[in-house]
Amino acid sequence: MREALFVKQNSEKWKGYETLQTDNPDELAHRFIDITNDLAFSKTFYPKSKTTAYLNGIASVLHQAIYKNKKEEKGRFAKFWKYELPMLFFIYRKQLLYSLIFFVISAAIGVVSAKYDDSFLRMFFGDDYINMTNENIAKGDPFGVYKQQGEIMMFLQIASNNVFVMLMMFVSGIFLSIGPIFYLLRTGIMIGAFEYFFYSKGLGTQSILVIWIHGTLEILSAVIAGGAGLILGNGILFPRTLTRMASFKNSAKDASKIAMGIVPIILLAAFFESFVTRHTEMPIWLSLGILIGSFIFMVGYVVIYPARLFKRTQKNI
Repeated sequence: MREALFVKQNSEKWKGYETLQTDNPDELAHRFIDITNDLAFSKTFYPKSKTTAYLNGIASVLHQAIYKNKKEEKGRFAKFWKYELPMLFFIYRKQLLYSLIFFVISAAIGVVSAKYDDSFLRMFFGDDYINMTNENIAKGDPFGVYKQQGEIMMFLQIASNNVFVMLMMFVSGIFLSIGPIFYLLRTGIMIGAFEYFFYSKGLGTQSILVIWIHGTLEILSAVIAGGAGLILGNGILFPRTLTRMASFKNSAKDASKIAMGIVPIILLAAFFESFVTRHTEMPIWLSLGILIGSFIFMVGYVVIYPARLFKRTQKNI
């Protein structure tokens, strides 16, 4: 789009943001998100123009209006979850989709590898784990591994490990997006092989009802973390009209927000794994309720709500 046409289409809206004052926090958040979207577009296609400088000024004024006192600062946390993070999910939906595709392909590789190579599972998980699981299956408690440790200690270990792994998936994007792809490949193969192992023992349905109580949140968080890593790497690989350093800074800022934004979800998954998954004899309706509820939450918050939020901001322009 030519700069003149871009200005013509949006000038009235920008003037309104300058002159029409409001103390409504939702309206301020909407204006800030909208103007930063326009600013990002302008920075990409007209980086040195007066339009970019003008939009940057409006964005600064709105930023100050949002965070001008402590009371509004307390609302910053809520605004992040309600507006900023969902908008980032929408803006970078392609990278998140690519991450999901990499994971699904990797999981398929894990299934095929475990099916046609008897030694693959032992090579991937180790003899000790496979032998222990076989012993648990023989004793009629195939998921006994989730009961071997106290809930609190298990939660602390799983939570710290999973947060570390997810952040590594994100940070490794600095290696030209190769790092996240490696982690997604490794995680996908592990999940595919793991599920096939139980399927081959006639425990496919039971494994879903037990493992995916926590696995739904945990695995989808891994996909998002991988997407954040791809965002980071793409900022280096594809700077477009920006300098490579400027592009990297922008992508690093957004990817960091996404990576940090999923930490509470990772902690919730660790809570489920430590305190809930161990109850393998829970009613099917309860297990399905947690599993399906987790899936609906993730799809709703990461896919559906961001798309609706974007459409709403466009209608208000």
